[in-house]
Amino acid sequence: MVYVNIEIKARSRTPDFIRQYLKQYADFRGTDLQTDTYFNTPTGRLKLREGNIEKNLIYYERGDEPGQKESNFQLMPLIDALKLKDILSAALGVKIVVEKRREIYFIRNVKFHLDHIDSLGDFVEIEASNLYADASKEELQSQCSFFISAFGIAEQDFIAGSYSDMLLSLNNDPGICRDDSVDTINGFQH
Repeated sequence: MVYVNIEIKARSRTPDFIRQYLKQYADFRGTDLQTDTYFNTPTGRLKLREGNIEKNLIYYERGDEPGQKESNFQLMPLIDALKLKDILSAALGVKIVVEKRREIYFIRNVKFHLDHIDSLGDFVEIEASNLYADASKEELQSQCSFFISAFGIAEQDFIAGSYSDMLLSLNNDPGICRDDSVDTINGFQH
C-alpha cells in the first residue's frame, strides 16, 4: 500500500528547545543509530534503513522543494537486512550511505525526528502521515503547519532535498579527499 506524508526537513538551530517541547507533549520512542543505504534507481529514492528501532526497505517519491512537501512512500519491514543489501547492491549499485543519530517521537499520527549527522549538523523532521491514522491531505498539512509554528522553524531553515543529496553535494566538493576505491566524508563511506 502507498501512504502519504506531509513532511518538512529543516536545520535545527534550537534542538534543545524542540527536544524539551517533545519531551513534554510527545511519546519518545528512543534514540536510534541508523545507516541508510541508498540505491541507484531511475525514479524516486530506494533506501534500506538499518537501526535498532527502525529497520525497513523504503521507496519514496517526493519533490525537492523547501517547506512542506508531499511524499508518497511504501515500506517493508526487514528480516534479513544484510542479505537484502547484498542483493540490491549487486542489482542496482549503491548511490550513497548516510549514518545518523536519530531521536524518534510521536504525537498521534505525527512523527518527529531530531537528527544529527556528523558532517552536516542538526536537523528536525516533521512527518504527518496517514500510515498511523485516517487523515486527509489537508489535515496532514494543518498538523505539519502547527508544529512548524510551535518549533519556531524559520523559512530559511527548510531543506529541499534529502540527507543523501546533501552528502552527495559534499562528495562533489573538490576539497574532499578521496582514495581510489571508497569516497569518505567525515567517516562516511560512499
